[in-house]
Amino acid sequence: MKKVVLSVLVLIAVASVSQAQGIRLGVKVGGNLNKISGQSFNDGFDFSYHAGGFLEIDFNKKWGIQPEVLFSQTTSKPSNFKTVYTTAVNPTLSGDDKVKLNYLSIPLLLRYNVGSILSLNAGPQYSILLNNNKNLLQNGQDAFKDGDFALVAGAQLNFKILRIYGRYNIGLQNINDIDNKDKWTNQQIQLGLGLRF
Repeated sequence: MKKVVLSVLVLIAVASVSQAQGIRLGVKVGGNLNKISGQSFNDGFDFSYHAGGFLEIDFNKKWGIQPEVLFSQTTSKPSNFKTVYTTAVNPTLSGDDKVKLNYLSIPLLLRYNVGSILSLNAGPQYSILLNNNKNLLQNGQDAFKDGDFALVAGAQLNFKILRIYGRYNIGLQNINDIDNKDKWTNQQIQLGLGLRF
């Protein structure tokens, strides 16, 4: 499934580049306010970070796409995990342990330029899990699925070389790889800065 999704994203990006009027490359870094929704995890948002690169590909003055490749971290604290998963839980798990998941995220965003400074972005994002937290379950079993599919929406301020952006990512897929007893989905608010070359 991962290969199919990545292949489709690459084909869309290649087809879009061939139709493009302007291409700009850049790097970005920022903070994540994220949580894993579900009764097994704390309901509040935790802080982590993201960093990576982006392309701005213009079709005309108003429309374009913005493919990105980001290293993005999700952190959350288990709350009722021992109650929901009494038999599978790691006995050494404490209430202060945080779950840290590192993803390679690939958003493919449609960009609409409202004016010369403001752009609106929206589109799909596929994330590949780079590590799987081994502290939740007994015997180091995997608790999380290898991939996550999300929708992204946000806004970006465009200055000559500086980009200031904010966006909201909502996971559409259950990332719980234990069972269907508790549905876990990623939610993330991203704020950051980008530099265009």
